[in-house]
Amino acid sequence: MPTYETFLLPDAGEGLTEAEIVQWHVAVGDDVTVNDIILEIETAKSLVDLPTPWTGRVHEVLVAEGTTVDVGAPIIVIDTDPDGEAPAEPSAPAAAEPVSGASSAPSADVAASGGQESSGSGAVLVGYGTAAVSGRRTRRGAGSAAQTVQQKAEPAPSAEPASATASSSHPRTLAKPPVRKLAKDLGIDLTTVHPTGPGGIVTREDLVAHHERTEAQHLAAYDDEPWADAAGVTQDGRQTRVPVRSVRKRTAEAMVHSAFTAPHVTVFATVDVTKTMKLVRRLREDREFADVRITPLLLAAKALLISVDRHPEVNASWDEGAQEIVYKHYVNLGIAAATPRGLVVPNIKDAHAMDLKELATGLGELTATARSGRTTPAAMQDGTITITNVGVFGIDTGTPILNPGEAAILAFGAIREQPWVHKGKIKKRWVTQLALSMDHRLVDGELGSRVLADVARVLEDPAQALVWS
Repeated sequence: MPTYETFLLPDAGEGLTEAEIVQWHVAVGDDVTVNDIILEIETAKSLVDLPTPWTGRVHEVLVAEGTTVDVGAPIIVIDTDPDGEAPAEPSAPAAAEPVSGASSAPSADVAASGGQESSGSGAVLVGYGTAAVSGRRTRRGAGSAAQTVQQKAEPAPSAEPASATASSSHPRTLAKPPVRKLAKDLGIDLTTVHPTGPGGIVTREDLVAHHERTEAQHLAAYDDEPWADAAGVTQDGRQTRVPVRSVRKRTAEAMVHSAFTAPHVTVFATVDVTKTMKLVRRLREDREFADVRITPLLLAAKALLISVDRHPEVNASWDEGAQEIVYKHYVNLGIAAATPRGLVVPNIKDAHAMDLKELATGLGELTATARSGRTTPAAMQDGTITITNVGVFGIDTGTPILNPGEAAILAFGAIREQPWVHKGKIKKRWVTQLALSMDHRLVDGELGSRVLADVARVLEDPAQALVWS
């Protein structure tokens, strides 16, 4: 007989408590096999594809796109035996007394409560208590992200269409697959379209008419801009409102927490980097570096690693709970990356142990992954010190906010040709500005100044790196 598996939203990253449903790749009635990608979610840190652990047919989609749900919440029901024999009709009405061991029929109401029966019944699915789902934490995988339920016979068939959702709390707009595809191509939320088809189904004509009525508003919403995803336009078309969630929300929370818990102080240095620019050109012509991208940022990263090696006290964090300073004997070098979905700070693991080519490879891979929006939560954890390259936007410098849990962040400004006193004469030189923000609980003015001065010294004369390495 039909067997229903309820897929619970897994913890796609270490300790994340919620995620946004970005896009479903399946609809009710679609057949799926094990490891088929069924949806894309956005966590606080990255986009993640989720596969199905079962083979079967989609019975019910419980959560609409654009909804933020807690880890452990049910999001989809899959029938793993869609071609099995239907249960026999009951010969008599259901008994008033419960039958020991009987299982519940799957429904959105039961699934939405994490498999609980009606309040006060005390009946729950195996492995679940009566506590709310949002408080549970699950591991990724079939064993912990799903619950099996057997369908029992019902006294009478439902009067609603077979394709309708069983729960009013998770309504599903009725539309045929071609109409759904057209809606997705046009960027239209089907729930906003007035249906005129039989049984309340949205037709192609309904969709086209809705698009024509709202086309001007969509233009005002900047639909081609990633930052305006899920945006809503006011009736007069003068404002666009975008819900704050996922990466942008978490970035804002982290920055506010950092700014108001760690006492920030910033020191600055203006540096003649003409020799660094010559080295960049030389390395680009070197066959050893033919398969990697050489940039001034790469040499700035190497300079920072050398400085951290000379001043390991800067590579630390403040443990408020334990009232301890934690010194790290490794460097996971964070690179702040601006993406269409917000700021992310992935880090190059064990960057302190890399030679220049390995560092260039790591930097290239990190940057490409971040731009594609595929940075994993693990890649952003356990950073120890960060570089933010504001110069790529033509900015001279800034006062960067610390990445939470770190003691320092280096801002690398734009490199410009300008007049500079060199060997007693005014010459045209390549000049940049550096800014180092630090947690003053961990890094005092002297230490911070020494760290920045060493970075500046290596960028002024890269040969100094041989002396200090």
